[in-house]
Amino acid sequence: MLIFPRKLTLTLAITFALSGCSVMRSYDNELKQTVDLVAQGQVSQAIQQLDSNNTSSDKDLLYYFEKGTLQRFDNKYKDSVTTWLSADHLVNEWENEAKIRAGAILENIGSVTLNDKTRRYDGHDYEKVMLSTQLALNHLLNGDWDFARTEIKKTHEREAIITEVRAKETDAIEKESKEKGIGTTFKDLNGYPVETLNSPEITSLKNGYQSAFSHYLAGFVYEALGEPSLASAGYRQAIELRPNIKILEDGLAGLDSRPRQQKPNETDVLMVVESGVAPSLSSVMIPIPVIYKGLGVIPISFPVLHSDMTRTNAPLTVNVDNANTEPLAMVTSLDAMSKRALKDDMPGIILRGILRAAIKTASQQALMSSNNGYAQLAGVVLNVANVVTESADERTWRTLPSAINVARFSIPTGKHEFSLGLNRKTLDINGAHALIVARMVGNQVYWSQPVYGAKMPANIIAPPAPQVVEPEIVPKPPKAVSKKARKSSIKKRSKK
Repeated sequence: MLIFPRKLTLTLAITFALSGCSVMRSYDNELKQTVDLVAQGQVSQAIQQLDSNNTSSDKDLLYYFEKGTLQRFDNKYKDSVTTWLSADHLVNEWENEAKIRAGAILENIGSVTLNDKTRRYDGHDYEKVMLSTQLALNHLLNGDWDFARTEIKKTHEREAIITEVRAKETDAIEKESKEKGIGTTFKDLNGYPVETLNSPEITSLKNGYQSAFSHYLAGFVYEALGEPSLASAGYRQAIELRPNIKILEDGLAGLDSRPRQQKPNETDVLMVVESGVAPSLSSVMIPIPVIYKGLGVIPISFPVLHSDMTRTNAPLTVNVDNANTEPLAMVTSLDAMSKRALKDDMPGIILRGILRAAIKTASQQALMSSNNGYAQLAGVVLNVANVVTESADERTWRTLPSAINVARFSIPTGKHEFSLGLNRKTLDINGAHALIVARMVGNQVYWSQPVYGAKMPANIIAPPAPQVVEPEIVPKPPKAVSKKARKSSIKKRSKK
């Protein structure tokens, strides 16, 4: 009877058990079909396609991410909110766990013996933050500004948690790689397309999860709800993240003057144009040299992001009623944010990959060097299984936009025709503040008609201009006269 070492037996068992299940799933191929349907204007079919690819009753985070977006396209704001709240529940679980296990870079044996697809998908950092931002947009479109404020507050809290967790994880990776003598710089991976993560647009970002749009939206909502100090903080943070963008600077500069200048039947409109789709992830195989009873080389997969420029065609302006042309400014590039996030994640990915290469090499050599024919055969099978199961994690929120552009302008309350290129839409604009969201995917434009109702902020009545009050002239009171002086005055009058 052939007896394998315990670690080797476990490696074989996991490899054979998982080589034919979800570990082999190509998320990129699945979502390409869904995105193609969206680009053709077939949202219902896109939802059906998504559901057919996720038949398990235990839905994962990505399913809720994608379906909530598709429901927004269909103007089903309440359904989209419900779906995204399911995603938010899973992100909350990650937050609670991350505070305890921050720095646990290996997490499970599958990520070391097979690939990173075995890890539970908790979402990229920018996806977690954008979930709160997208929920806030849905609440605004549904006319519920107080709920939007709650999500915006959650955005700030989520950013703080991510900052703390990533700091601990970075320290853990540096310690682990130093102890094992492993280099974790992606520039040292021979064959990796370094240029995809090293452009000035990517390296200039503060991090991979804070967006200027999220904070500008916070400023807009706080301003609409009459909280200027919080609005100021939101606008300032947006400017810090994206300096020298006029619309961001004007948001802060006009914070005090806008309420006084706004007319009673006028609406302050924030126009949000989301364009394209987020980059896709694929695998690139890179040979990793491993020393184990001699020098061995084993291929390990690493993730590469690919921008989908064929569906990104955001215009530079929006036209209102064929009369006014308002400039659109790109305030957030999720294309760049996703690449910055991957750049920051690469040290952990490389560390797990090199450890995986070492385990695979040791397992194969232990079998192939045996005099037992069954062991040698098992070594051949294991080698094939290792190649088949080796894949980078391709999971990412694909229906997020590639870029977010905004315009801000005041127009009379009522119906107006808005034009993005050749695409036109008549929308009803109401209230002191209103939000319009248009999503462009290829040649398709999905417009969101805001819902109005009692949950909207009341129209802000501009305070009257300060009156210049002339000082009142009060006559001085007569001086007091003594009794002696009065008697003297009386005697003089009697003599006369």
